[in-house]
Amino acid sequence: MEKLFCLGLVLGALGGALIVANSYKARSLVKKSQAEVMQKVDEMMDERLKEQEPKESGKKEKKTEK
Repeated sequence: MEKLFCLGLVLGALGGALIVANSYKARSLVKKSQAEVMQKVDEMMDERLKEQEPKESGKKEKKTEK
């Protein structure tokens, strides 16, 4: 059962890659989606960095006061 699942997964990935490689619309859709995902990841990382900055600066201030 697991071998059949893995075979189907590989064949599906190859079929998808062939469709994207041969279709301009599909290729542009994939590129657009990748760009959107990267933008959202960048925004999330920026938010997390902003959340961590006050914590780190607060720790540094306490160390300098001692």
